[in-house]
Amino acid sequence: MHTPMIHIENLNFQYKQGQDFALKDISLDIAKGEFVGIIGSSGAGKTSFTCALNGMIPHHYAGDFYGAVTINGMDTVEVKPVELSRFIGSVFQDVDAQMVATIVEDEILFGLENFQIPHEEIEERIQTALETIGISHLRNRTISTLSGGQKQKVAIAAMIALRPQLLILDEPTGELDPAGSRQIFEMLRILNQQYHMTIVIVEQKIMLLCEYVRRLLVFHEGRIEYDGQTRMVLEHKEELEKLGVNVPRMITLADTLKKRGCHIDTVPVSIAEAKKMVEEVLIHA
Repeated sequence: MHTPMIHIENLNFQYKQGQDFALKDISLDIAKGEFVGIIGSSGAGKTSFTCALNGMIPHHYAGDFYGAVTINGMDTVEVKPVELSRFIGSVFQDVDAQMVATIVEDEILFGLENFQIPHEEIEERIQTALETIGISHLRNRTISTLSGGQKQKVAIAAMIALRPQLLILDEPTGELDPAGSRQIFEMLRILNQQYHMTIVIVEQKIMLLCEYVRRLLVFHEGRIEYDGQTRMVLEHKEELEKLGVNVPRMITLADTLKKRGCHIDTVPVSIAEAKKMVEEVLIHA
């Protein structure tokens, strides 16, 4: 039996100044190569969960920590975040706090030198990372002159240049327009499928997220309320709405058509599937 990339057992965490536990009774495994999406209303525990994965909880954020989080066989309580970062790439919501250099090239170079990547590999890694994200033209730009979306792309490029086994992203498209957001997800699809990188992503743009991820976790008040294949989780439209989740419009459309007596085999998880669903309904109308 293969060891999971992520193994969590009875995780509970309360911040030092917190009134309630931010994470409650979480147990799950994420296998190597999975592409997992995380959704939930504000304050549901999504960011806290990502911080538990990369070791920021409990090393950076103090509090009461119970249970166990094991990443690639390493206990996050026993191993320092700097050691975990050799396997884990993290892209945070506050991208400015993540930047350490003034020039884009130096931002990517910093991590490569820090982890002592062989000198002869460095140029190829920088070029590949910039090309993959589509920001080769920003290589010599000063980071302070970039837009929020461009900074987000630089942060992702810096992470993928390190070629981590696990990539954790907390709302990476928050500053991006629809075209830029899709570009990021297409890039993540390539990293997942071609490089077998395990990806865990928190995202507010649920319609876009559901098109790409194969597994969906729904958080509510620190707990995981749903965990399953994306399509199966989306079947629970009314329950998700009660949890404060902004259900994609195509799911609402499918639900409306079903209630009006139309035969809907399965809920759509992409625009293409929604289009096909409507076409079939019109044919049988």
